[in-house]
Amino acid sequence: MKIPESILRKVEKPGRYTGGEWGRECKPKDSVSTRVVFCFPDIYEIGMSNLGVRILRDVLNKLDFCSCEACFSPWPDMEEQLRTHNIPLCSIESSDPLNEFDMVAFSIQYELCYTTMVNMLELGNIPICAQDRTENDPIVIAGGPCAFNPEPVAEFVDAFLIGEGEYEIAEVAECFDDCKKRGCTREQTLRELSHIKGLYIPSLYDVEYNEDGTIKSFGPKYDDVPKTVVKRIVEDMDEGPYPETQIVPFIDTVQGRITLETGRGCIRACRFCQAAQLFRPVREKSPDTIVKQAKALADYTGYDEITLSSLSISDYSKIRELTDKMLEWTDPRKISINLPSLRADSFTRELMDKVYSVRSSTLTFAPEAGTQRLRDVINKNIEEKDIFQACRIAYEGGKRQVKLYFMEGLPTETYEDLDGMADLAQRIIDEFYKTENRPKGTPQVTMSVACFVPKPFTAFQWEAQDSLETLKKKQLYVRDKITSKKIIYHYHSAEVSRIEAIFARGDRKLSKAILKAHEKGIRLDGWTEYFDYDLWCEVFKETGIDPDFYACRVRDENEILPWDFIDIGSSKRYFLREKKLAYMNKTTQSCAEGCAGCEANSLGGKNTWCPNLNQKK
Repeated sequence: MKIPESILRKVEKPGRYTGGEWGRECKPKDSVSTRVVFCFPDIYEIGMSNLGVRILRDVLNKLDFCSCEACFSPWPDMEEQLRTHNIPLCSIESSDPLNEFDMVAFSIQYELCYTTMVNMLELGNIPICAQDRTENDPIVIAGGPCAFNPEPVAEFVDAFLIGEGEYEIAEVAECFDDCKKRGCTREQTLRELSHIKGLYIPSLYDVEYNEDGTIKSFGPKYDDVPKTVVKRIVEDMDEGPYPETQIVPFIDTVQGRITLETGRGCIRACRFCQAAQLFRPVREKSPDTIVKQAKALADYTGYDEITLSSLSISDYSKIRELTDKMLEWTDPRKISINLPSLRADSFTRELMDKVYSVRSSTLTFAPEAGTQRLRDVINKNIEEKDIFQACRIAYEGGKRQVKLYFMEGLPTETYEDLDGMADLAQRIIDEFYKTENRPKGTPQVTMSVACFVPKPFTAFQWEAQDSLETLKKKQLYVRDKITSKKIIYHYHSAEVSRIEAIFARGDRKLSKAILKAHEKGIRLDGWTEYFDYDLWCEVFKETGIDPDFYACRVRDENEILPWDFIDIGSSKRYFLREKKLAYMNKTTQSCAEGCAGCEANSLGGKNTWCPNLNQKK
């Protein structure tokens, strides 16, 4: 049902819901046998900027038998109108309600999106709990980073895609389409889907708990269902699917530009970082492939800004060749290039001059910790001399503003480490005045400090998060250590980080808390104006959930973890070894220097840094 104009006039941004943008297409319903709607559990401006969603929708729409449309969470003003007028949540393209599609796919990027996902199911007239769905309801699938611990939302999702979905999503669509044509029941279809590598069907697994709340056993109900779910990867990034077109929104989005991957994974192994492990082994695209894709998207969209996306762009092995080839055609067209994940130890004047040849912006580095000891604990593998050298290069190149990312609450952290944050920021200010060829004006350092959240598949997955009181105390402590007005200090909400930590390492018992939170109206938790920590505390109390059990408890190394049935390539042996090295203040070499034995090479991969899959060096 198309949203009436009378309703669109009552909401803040009608452009979130109208569709019709340049590049948005929709196959006729009678031309396909399987219809999918890709849902993003956040608002339009966030979802339209997600590269993964763009890639997977393009994959599905290139299948002859399949169409894929899009849907985003409504802002509360639109949700009120939908509920008042009894209008279901619909796709943007066809305006069909979610429950009229064959499959509803969610991309879950962040734990605080869980209640929004549940709310979208209800608004789309789909039973929230998987066990309540009938033969007439869609199959609900989900993927993204949060799928690597799917258990907190296992009660709401029929199937999870574990890993990179380019080939997996196509196999799921093909399997579903075949089952549909053969007249399979919902149960039969899910059973067949479970045979696809990388697919996890929660209803086909049993979990038992010990009296202390830890997991006693976890395993499949049937012999043909895999005990271990192995993540999927795209082995050859040059050959992997990638869209040559891009929808151009009518309204501003978070990333109103072209975003291009240079590769996946990271040769570094920061011990707090989940993303580096989830996307190993490191695989790169060739410069020619990147340039070809960039030109196609620039011609199609008319955007004048390109972001080269990577977990560590300055570690891209052919960064000089790539930037040279990009600048040959971007400079004449006044198209700027962003490199958003630069490391201080690989930042050069040449790279800075290339990146900021069209448009200037603030340089950003991530020391993460205030002392060298703690940087060694987390295996950041940069030293102060690297940071100051990068800042000098920036100052000599005419920059006056530097942004620094830190993290508080890291394992083994002391107040001396917190002192180091403020001290480092001040010395970077001082470095400006020591630099002879500095620009005129006043320097500025912006400190952005996040709270440590232990994540699955990291060396710190067994660690406890600091208590809420301790996190807040540390935030104020760092604030009081800053004495210069040239230093701007921002810190992330400790309450938000607390909820994130609870769900990051949660189990199926948390589903009842999510359901209760939905009943209390909790949604859009990623937005400050709608996050309500006190309401979450009520939810945990009413559902008998102890938040400390999930956030502030040190896990035993022999404990069964909710995500242990997933094989990401990197082994638990490796993570335990890295944890022990952390407590010895010892670092581990990067993939460029030699193999650290993470075992991610077991998944394969082409054009990779991995010495054991070494077609590069």
